[in-house]
Amino acid sequence: MKKNDDSIFFTDLIDESCSTLERDFLTTIEYSRVKDRTTARSRDIFLSLSNALRDRLIRDWLRTQHVYRGSKTKRLYYLSMEFLMGRLLDNMLMNLDCYDEARELVKKTGFDLDKLRDLEPDMGLGNGGLGRLASCFLDSMATLSLPAYGYGIRYEYGIFRQDIQNGYQVEVPDNWLKYTCPWEICRPDLEYRVRFGGRVVCLPKGNQEYSYKLIETEDVIALAYDVPIPGYDTETVNNLRLWQAKSTNEFNFNYFNSGDYLAAVNDKNLSENISKVLYPNDNVYAGKVLRLKQQYFFVSATLQDIIRHHKKIHGKENFSNFADKVVIQLNDTHPSIAIPELMRIFIDEEGLGWIEAWEITRRTFAYTNHTVLPEAVEKWDVEIMGSLLPRQLQIIYEINRRFINEVRDFHNFGLNRVGDVSIIEESGGKFVRMANLAIVGSYSVNGVSALHTEILKNTIFRDFNEIYPGKFNNKTNGITPRRWLLQANPYLSKLITSKIGKGWTLDLDELRGLEKYVDDPDFCAAWVEAKLNAKRDLKSYAMEHWGFDLNLDSMFDVHIKRMHEYKRQLLNVLHTITLYNRIKRNPNGDFVPRTKIFGGKAAPGYYASKQIIKLINSVASVVNSDPDVNKKLNVFFFPNYSVSMAEKVIPASELSEQISTAGFEASGTGNMKFMLNGAMTIGTLDGANVEMLEEVGAENIFIFGMKADEVAEAKVTGYNPRRIYETDPELREVLDMINGDFFNRDEPHIFSQLFNALVDYGDNYMLLADYRSYIEMQDRVDAVYRDKAAWTRMSILNTARSGKFSSDRTIREYAEEIWHIKPVKVEKD
Repeated sequence: MKKNDDSIFFTDLIDESCSTLERDFLTTIEYSRVKDRTTARSRDIFLSLSNALRDRLIRDWLRTQHVYRGSKTKRLYYLSMEFLMGRLLDNMLMNLDCYDEARELVKKTGFDLDKLRDLEPDMGLGNGGLGRLASCFLDSMATLSLPAYGYGIRYEYGIFRQDIQNGYQVEVPDNWLKYTCPWEICRPDLEYRVRFGGRVVCLPKGNQEYSYKLIETEDVIALAYDVPIPGYDTETVNNLRLWQAKSTNEFNFNYFNSGDYLAAVNDKNLSENISKVLYPNDNVYAGKVLRLKQQYFFVSATLQDIIRHHKKIHGKENFSNFADKVVIQLNDTHPSIAIPELMRIFIDEEGLGWIEAWEITRRTFAYTNHTVLPEAVEKWDVEIMGSLLPRQLQIIYEINRRFINEVRDFHNFGLNRVGDVSIIEESGGKFVRMANLAIVGSYSVNGVSALHTEILKNTIFRDFNEIYPGKFNNKTNGITPRRWLLQANPYLSKLITSKIGKGWTLDLDELRGLEKYVDDPDFCAAWVEAKLNAKRDLKSYAMEHWGFDLNLDSMFDVHIKRMHEYKRQLLNVLHTITLYNRIKRNPNGDFVPRTKIFGGKAAPGYYASKQIIKLINSVASVVNSDPDVNKKLNVFFFPNYSVSMAEKVIPASELSEQISTAGFEASGTGNMKFMLNGAMTIGTLDGANVEMLEEVGAENIFIFGMKADEVAEAKVTGYNPRRIYETDPELREVLDMINGDFFNRDEPHIFSQLFNALVDYGDNYMLLADYRSYIEMQDRVDAVYRDKAAWTRMSILNTARSGKFSSDRTIREYAEEIWHIKPVKVEKD
């Protein structure tokens, strides 16, 4: 900013020495935000900087797509109901390598970049690990220059914003688009018609062949919004396309003219509800219908878009090479309705025969499974699907008929085994099993950790593994080191780079170079200081947002993730109360100070998880106000857990709670983020914890509890939690305090159901079975934490040995072993 400093106009500050980014930034404030130097506010500066950065990407974005078209290369289309992107400003600044320039520009306008970053809401496109994984994958795909596209829904509201009132979770609408999203570009030229309901008409074609046509449908328009996904240290900028629902009937003048103003816009509102909210409450019928509508809506629009691309590049009538040029990855079962939908398009619209269409379809799709929980294995009521998607249901029945004939005739399956693998479940009603459909209609099925994949092959999908030998494979999840270390933890990343260089940002295995410094006193001291700086930042953040006063001299013991009984936040609460009782009995004892930090959202209809949140807050209220205890133990529940919050909490964490019941967590990626940032893991042999143990060594991780096979055996042979309750006095005291209203004097009996579920109703997730082992391992954690040198050594080794858990490694394996796609180099302009 060089001349005419007295002018009120931003563009008067531009001269020939200004950079392109500076020119775009100042021009955007003035001409897009319509603000001068006296009226511009912080949000104007944030939005203008973001728009200028997005515009800086556009040439590379366009060039990337041009190169992909010109090369006629095979493309990956990644379909996911969630993309938990978090905030993008930091990510864009990092990938464009212009942090310093942006900071200086913002400073010259009188604002602070760090404060501007906090104005950006987390993009409300996801809920938990599924969406965060998808976002890490997009980053790695672009960084590796892979021709890949993400597809999802542009939800107007995220799952919800979580408030805590009197200890209870309260759901508030998450209007993340209130001030617009500066990164997206609306594509009004890209609209597709999505058809629901109606009826199927069968028309004779001759030679005993028939064609099928849907008539009298209710239609919705899918409008495209694109978000650029830049790679790190590359010119590649890939695309995330999100669909927003629009009505085909904007306004009904007949209703309006008759005075019924609400009915005049009713059709529009009903249609556009499809993309309103991430994950409607499916405990009610209307929620189930809307959920299925969402899934089909984005799948139908996406397939139309894919086929349009294919025809444009490879010819209108040429589908013989479709599976050689297109691969569609289904991120869990949510998009698996794409299989019958692609069959419908091939048969009903493109005129292909069944055999040809099925051969192409089966060679096009790959499916990632993310769960072994029976309640999470998706299935749809045939009545709901038949009403919404009648033609697709017909195709599913025909797929199933042919599949059943195959397994009966060629695999000698009896009636019971046929029933187990059938796509249609007929016990207590008819349902479409979406996982079975995804397996039958895909050429690859992968788990997301070694343990998870073995469980899929040997238990839940054992019969399918016999039918399709070689189809099941493992791709252990990963995280992007750019966001989760380079961006989130500048203290540690700068220290690491000063010792081993910056190569680790693209090859995480290079972190192994840190091992030679584990006994270097100066490096270890710098490591401790870097961790302490992150703790200081978190202390300031917690005080500013909630008035929580974190004790810097305590161990930061962190349990942040989606609230679910199998993730066992309740087991952590049992340990917390155990500590409380021990300190209370001996206030002057030599205890390691701990700060227990919890965070996570419970699904609105998940009563048990919401009760656990209430219990955490009730325990926190008692512990934090007790002068005998609160100098050694504090408990805090951080409301509205999000990606941006995780970026602050994880670098400051010292102990990572990964304590799910063995055999229930598919992989987890939070465990990897903590490990990368030098936190120690206390956990079960579940999900990717198994591989983390292999990488870091048993002496550098705190493993406890039953193994997956022991859990499965106990469920078969019989498990009696009451016996454990009656024979472990310390546990009994803890549970009696919960049941006896010690933490809820003013609301009696509110935790009785939690007590009954553990002691009398089977303890489904085996908290009591693992309690004593967990307590003993927590005691060992205390013992190691007292030895600062030993703890620091373990911390460094956890970071140094986390290379396997880079999403770059995961995506390379997908690309080489499943997708069979290769990098396409985009040259620098």
